[in-house]
Amino acid sequence: MITRRRFLTLLPAYTASAQSLFRRKSPPSALPTRVYIGTDTTRGISKGIYSCTFNPVNGQLSVPILAVETLRPAYMALSPLHTGRRSLFAVNAIPDPSATVTSYDLNPRSGVLTEKGKVTSAGAGPAYIAVDSTGRSAFVANYYGGTISSFRIQDDGTLSQPVDTFDYRDAKFGHHGPVPVRQEGPHPHSVFISPDDRFLIVNDLGNDALSVFSIDTLTAKLTPSGTLLNNMRAGSGPRHIAFHPNGRWVYLINELDSTLDHLLWSTTHSLQHPQGMLVNTNKTVSTLAPGFPKEKNTAAEVMISPDGNFLYASNRGEDTLVVFSIADDGSLKEIQRISCGGKTPRFFTFDPTSQWILCGNQESATVTVFRRDQGTGKLAGPAGSVPVDSPLMILFA
Repeated sequence: MITRRRFLTLLPAYTASAQSLFRRKSPPSALPTRVYIGTDTTRGISKGIYSCTFNPVNGQLSVPILAVETLRPAYMALSPLHTGRRSLFAVNAIPDPSATVTSYDLNPRSGVLTEKGKVTSAGAGPAYIAVDSTGRSAFVANYYGGTISSFRIQDDGTLSQPVDTFDYRDAKFGHHGPVPVRQEGPHPHSVFISPDDRFLIVNDLGNDALSVFSIDTLTAKLTPSGTLLNNMRAGSGPRHIAFHPNGRWVYLINELDSTLDHLLWSTTHSLQHPQGMLVNTNKTVSTLAPGFPKEKNTAAEVMISPDGNFLYASNRGEDTLVVFSIADDGSLKEIQRISCGGKTPRFFTFDPTSQWILCGNQESATVTVFRRDQGTGKLAGPAGSVPVDSPLMILFA
């Protein structure tokens, strides 16, 4: 039930931008949907991106088959549908300056992926790629290289050469944290586009900081915008964020100290000098059960249910999925802790109906399926499991 307070909390998001109204997805289909799984080709027998189908009626995944051979596709993103076609982009996450981003044509009927371009990622170890809703721009975080880069998406669906590259060894982006094994330098782990496509938020695990850039959607050029949020806990290791549907709350998962932080997001409406700002509310919760040693865990993924009522996080080491309810003031309360059904849950995602969660367990070489109660937010399962070696990322298409 939506309380008056929650209604007033959500109202600004519905009135702030007419653009968001046109980005609503059509009702999800009950027909089987296609799933792509990126794998770690350097650690086992996997060879690239695998594909399978998911049935949202019974939660069953077909056995994954190799869709295309490519080197360590650690993260993937899709362009919007354009003239009946779309592109799939995959970062090739090798810890070398020669790392690349590969573009594929995705046949919407057969699901076949056909390589059509490859460009430098502008840094070693690309860990994340994001595409804006217009399909004009893409952005990459290079974890080992300590850089972020932007690209235009060209008319043929391939990426341009890098438009902008920012080196996070520049002192204006902060200084590395106190964990020498993981924070010897900057490590941008993800680049996240704001709901209105105007800003890019960078999570820097090495510097314990978040930075904001404004985006020129026509050229993919980036301009530093807003104040660097570098007052995070030393050694926290910011990894990924999730926007609440109200557009004002941002939840940050920290890899190194296994915590979640509640941030506030605000922007100006200036077209000439747009500014985006994150503020730490200093409301922090642990993703771990009491007594579990932090040094034996790294937190991985965070996502919010489409209704904004529940937050989900994964732990590698404790090997759990944790469910939190989101209160009217944005605070989190743990309501469930469940085994991921394997080992090292690096990534998980909702299916298009939001009735299921698929979890990639990197070390146990499985993808597990959990049923999600949309009323209580709780998970049941695993309802099923399929073998796939070293899953890194799961993408519905």
